[in-house]
Amino acid sequence: MKIDYSNEVFFVAGARGLVGSAIVRALKAKACKKILSPSSAELDLKDSEKVAQFFEKNRPDYVFLAAAKVGGIIANQSFPVDFLIDNLKIQSNVIESAHRFECRKMLFMGSSCIYPKLAKQPISESELLNGYLEPTNAPYAIAKIAGISLCQSYWRQYGRKFISVMPTNLYGMNDNYHPTHSHVIPGLIRRFHEAKIQGKNEVVIWGTGTPQREFLYSDDLAEACLFLMENYDSPEIINIGSGDEVTIASLANMVKEAVGFQGELGFDRTKPDGTPRKLVDTTKINSLGWKSKIHLREGLAEAYRDFLKKNS
Repeated sequence: MKIDYSNEVFFVAGARGLVGSAIVRALKAKACKKILSPSSAELDLKDSEKVAQFFEKNRPDYVFLAAAKVGGIIANQSFPVDFLIDNLKIQSNVIESAHRFECRKMLFMGSSCIYPKLAKQPISESELLNGYLEPTNAPYAIAKIAGISLCQSYWRQYGRKFISVMPTNLYGMNDNYHPTHSHVIPGLIRRFHEAKIQGKNEVVIWGTGTPQREFLYSDDLAEACLFLMENYDSPEIINIGSGDEVTIASLANMVKEAVGFQGELGFDRTKPDGTPRKLVDTTKINSLGWKSKIHLREGLAEAYRDFLKKNS
């Protein structure tokens, strides 16, 4: 599908977040002139009537559904109802209006956490619903699976081109650095920075440090999303990842280096590790011609600079 970036209307739901803001940057780099990027204060995506009114007024041609309630292990364990209900509302409202007001194509942002806890590695798209979910984020994962199913159902019943992408663990500019509700990389950046400023001798992280994780810089993800909008037409899910994985211990040491913390690194083995390994199989998207460009060390340095700007 050839996209006319200079004339068509793009709606980025969740434009203030990590993923949405990266997609906005990628669209601007394409000289896109009509980008709709309302904040949650300007448009409450949990309100079906307001979402419908927004679509009726603006008639977006392309929709990037990157809005979601997200968080790390602590947040998921503390607010499971919120993670399930809020995401179900956001997804159903936007997807229904995208159908009702006949947008040309929509991209739904899933997550690699939808896959079973003990999925075969690397995780291919066929692993979906092939085992039990990781308990610490099951409500969020179930909401995302429901969103995928809704997109696929609109495709099959009405022929709507609603595609669903499954990114791996993300980080980058405009991340959430909340002390307890952030994901692993922004959480580590904040903790190492505060320890450096406070002159602490040690930073202790949750778990054993042995789980392996894959990380993708948000701007790489945004480029992949634009690429798939033009080059992927299927109701079946597609993974987006870097293809590289590191242990949590190695990651922590890399963040420590990026921040410049001189103390020691410790592990609280009484805390949960989560999924032992999570690497997505990117064969499908790589075969279409897309690969990630930003390496982890480079991305961590950029992420720390972004943190300093937000906390200066």
